[in-house]
Amino acid sequence: MKNKIINNNNKKKKKNKISKEKKKNKINNKNINKNNYFNFEKYKPKYIKKKLDKYIIGQNNTKKKISLAIYNHFKIINTKKKNKITNYYKSNIIMIGPTGCGKTLIIKTISKILNIPIVITDATTLTQAGYVGDDVENILLRLIQKCKYNIKKAEKGIIYIDEIDKISKKNNNISITRDVSGEGVQQSLLKIIEGTISSVPITGGRKHPLQENILINTSNILFICGGTFNNINKIIKKRINNNKIGFDKKNNKIKKNINIKYKDLIKFGFIPEFISRFSIITKLNKLNKKELIKILTKTKNSIIEYYKFLLKLENINLKFTKRAINLIAKISIKKKIGARGLKNVIEKILFKIMYDNNKYINKNILINKNFIKKKYKKLNI
Repeated sequence: MKNKIINNNNKKKKKNKISKEKKKNKINNKNINKNNYFNFEKYKPKYIKKKLDKYIIGQNNTKKKISLAIYNHFKIINTKKKNKITNYYKSNIIMIGPTGCGKTLIIKTISKILNIPIVITDATTLTQAGYVGDDVENILLRLIQKCKYNIKKAEKGIIYIDEIDKISKKNNNISITRDVSGEGVQQSLLKIIEGTISSVPITGGRKHPLQENILINTSNILFICGGTFNNINKIIKKRINNNKIGFDKKNNKIKKNINIKYKDLIKFGFIPEFISRFSIITKLNKLNKKELIKILTKTKNSIIEYYKFLLKLENINLKFTKRAINLIAKISIKKKIGARGLKNVIEKILFKIMYDNNKYINKNILINKNFIKKKYKKLNI
């Protein structure tokens, strides 16, 4: 009997020890998550890519590259102090692709999935310090504001600069006048992208001596830039015109898988010091008809489902035929507006129904091919 009692006591002690250890592990995990808000053990590159697939159709190569770059970036940041890493090379990214191919949507989706502070800014308003326009430091201020002035959190954020192609040099020839919105902006961005302790005015705008400033270290801020880069295909054609590889001579077109090189971007109007700070260059392709149809119907929160829900709130049942959906995709291709233009096309189709919604309450509305053709008589489809 005594032996049984002793054994039971030992078992209870072991259970208590195990439960205490579990509690300790839970507390430690919570502390890890507080200090490192990006859980790199959970958010593996394949996991991030799978999540992106639910919202973004096509562009598989770009999704893989961005997923890996973000994963590696935060993995190094989280383990830098423990492993005493002194030299850290950021994987800054440049995305090149036509309008409506999903550049901005990829960044917005990553922000939702990973709950990381991401700021989307525009390069068109930026000018060199001392000239009319926004200083480069205003980009950092937006990130600080997004993090509610938590500098430590902002120092681990991501900045996406859209329309980066608009700050290319206006002319490759040497000019007497300053290029304040082109080369001047590139030079102003150099230190911030590379990593420096930057002085940011609290109220934004121009710097002046009496103004209060915030100090922020940009060494761990990941920079992603995007742009359409119009006419870059002409530069690539000149480079590969004599070679058979990467050029389809029959159709006079560049093959989809051809890589854009640093040489091409320098000829486009970027200074070598600026472009060399981006270790990843990824090209997004134009969306074809099949991909546009998938965007309309199969993505999470698809456009057609959105309008069905919108009209259902007024007790109006909306349906689209397959031919109608095909035609919407064709119109978007003809207009050269990509995925962003799909919403514009549907808005035009449904304008009268949505405006005079009282007439259609408790009714079934079928959108077919002929209904759309009446709206787009000028386009020969």
